[in-house]
Amino acid sequence: MKLKKHKLRILPAMLASAFAIPAFAGDAFELGTVEVIGQAAATSTNETKVTHATMEEFNRDTVGAAAALVPGMSVSHNSRNEDIVYLRGFDVRQVPLFIDGVPTYVPYDGYVDFGRFTTFDLSEIRVAKGAASLLYGPNTLGGAINLVTRKPSSAFEGDVRAGFGSGDERKASANVGGNQGSWYYQVGASYLDANTFPLSKDFKPVATENGGDRENAYRTDKKVSLKLGITPNASDEFALGYVKQEGEKGNPPYAGTVPGGVRYWRWPYWDVESVYAVGNMAIGKDHVVKLRVYDDTYRNSIWAYTNGNYTTQLNNTSFPSWYDDGSRGASVEVASYLIRNNELRLAYHYKEDRHKESNPNIPPKDFKDLTTSLAVEDAIAITSAWHLRVGASHDQRDTKEAYTYTKSDTSKNNWLAELSHNVVAGLDVYGSAARKSRFPTIKDRYSFRLGTALYNPELLPETANNVELGLKAKPWQGGSMQAALFRSRIEDAIQTVVVSAPGQCSSGPTPNVTCNQMQNVGTARHQGVELSLTQQGDAWTGGINYTYLDRDNLSNPAIPLTDTPRHKWFLFVGWKPADAWEIQGTVDAENGRTVARGNGYTGLGGFMLLGAKAVWKPRKDTALELGVANLLDENYELSDGYPMPGRTLFANVKYSF
Repeated sequence: MKLKKHKLRILPAMLASAFAIPAFAGDAFELGTVEVIGQAAATSTNETKVTHATMEEFNRDTVGAAAALVPGMSVSHNSRNEDIVYLRGFDVRQVPLFIDGVPTYVPYDGYVDFGRFTTFDLSEIRVAKGAASLLYGPNTLGGAINLVTRKPSSAFEGDVRAGFGSGDERKASANVGGNQGSWYYQVGASYLDANTFPLSKDFKPVATENGGDRENAYRTDKKVSLKLGITPNASDEFALGYVKQEGEKGNPPYAGTVPGGVRYWRWPYWDVESVYAVGNMAIGKDHVVKLRVYDDTYRNSIWAYTNGNYTTQLNNTSFPSWYDDGSRGASVEVASYLIRNNELRLAYHYKEDRHKESNPNIPPKDFKDLTTSLAVEDAIAITSAWHLRVGASHDQRDTKEAYTYTKSDTSKNNWLAELSHNVVAGLDVYGSAARKSRFPTIKDRYSFRLGTALYNPELLPETANNVELGLKAKPWQGGSMQAALFRSRIEDAIQTVVVSAPGQCSSGPTPNVTCNQMQNVGTARHQGVELSLTQQGDAWTGGINYTYLDRDNLSNPAIPLTDTPRHKWFLFVGWKPADAWEIQGTVDAENGRTVARGNGYTGLGGFMLLGAKAVWKPRKDTALELGVANLLDENYELSDGYPMPGRTLFANVKYSF
């Protein structure tokens, strides 16, 4: 549905919806952060936070939904039933995901399904944009997303949550922690399950989808997390963490109008397991050493079926498919305060990525990449009001195994500079410039893409020149404002090219005549504006954020850059008529986006989604809520042929202690 003019006029009036910050026991796990701001860099202009309180208030139970609250961020829902986020037009291969500073993305293709990661055990999500710290390590072409877990602040604290929703959705979570001074612990568990989701009544049935409840749209996500830490003195801290999540999901079939290409897929498992150790140790009074060691595994399987009855599996060289991936690595960072008004950091990253794919009809294929990075970054307090951050890094990727294919090694240099100025109390302005890179993934280089493509080990890293001007201000009592102008030029972008290859691709663009191949042929430009304004009051709270994003394919304007809206809004207002009651609501809107459709492209209409919620707190430690999402039952899509949920109802209860 297109965003009509009369709807645009009433958007400001619809600030009658929701924001209230519930009490939350616990702090962010500081060892899990990457960009630590000290006296030499008095304010962080680079990172945006989504707190646990905000995630709960807007019922953002998955990382994809929570990250979408950040200006500049949008979500796409692709044909694999995955939530994919875009930051200023960069996808998740170019803006990697971290948990407590540990890289957490699938080694094979660099992607991660943001709908599989729940938020119940998080303290905050930190989103770093164009000049993201080089201390994150390689591949932060457009930024980085870091999920920071909880650290208890009291001797015993926690919360328990339960909820129900449309589509037979059920969820439950529990988090318990304690800080005993010299040591602490944190334990979390969550369960999120749904059989389907309701489609809008405006959805028009097609052969593969008759409307009502969405076909093959079930999901189950279970997660446990453990953390044990010791703080032997005021300067040192060490922690051991463990996260295990098990997922299962269906893949709703294509419900569009393009003939053919319908996938009847199911994932019997989509599992991630991570063990990591982190620590801070002071060396004298002027140096601190920070260590990270981790071992991650990623396992998933795809079963494909002949039709929507899901009774007969495909059995060929592609299906059933099993992926068994893993990453292990370490990083060491040394911070020096020896030079007055300087916070100098030197970091080394070592990461080994392993990918194994197999099915009963072909021999296993093993791949292994070794990626290293050496980075230096310095935060300088020029004066009490002027601060400078500069850095440089050298990244290296060596192919250790590539099945029987040609190996590929490559390297790239990166740099950044950021200058900020505290104009007056409550007003900071800044400017930044950075040159970043992203190595092509194993899939980019070696995938035959179900018989449609040739591999290309000669792919070079993508590079981007990112510049940004912005301000952060507190213009009046209870008010907060941020604004940014940004521009990125991407070079050596990896795009699909049709090449002549007789007899080599059975399912190529022209079978047995041509193939697709990934090549460094693209030059693109992303530019735009981000604005946000919030107001906190005793009885009323409200705010708005807006993103304008313009993306251009400079090398081939006939091929559009897809999956991101040009205009995106998020608005909220909350009213607290009494101590025990809150009335809340939200508006999510965009003007539409260009997406792939068959062998071409199409435009999807804009939409405006209204949400409302009532919260009752009979006690300070207990909250009950009833709400509705997509109140007007809009029929909308984020990808062609994959309609999103219509009107959905939910009820939640939370007890904190």
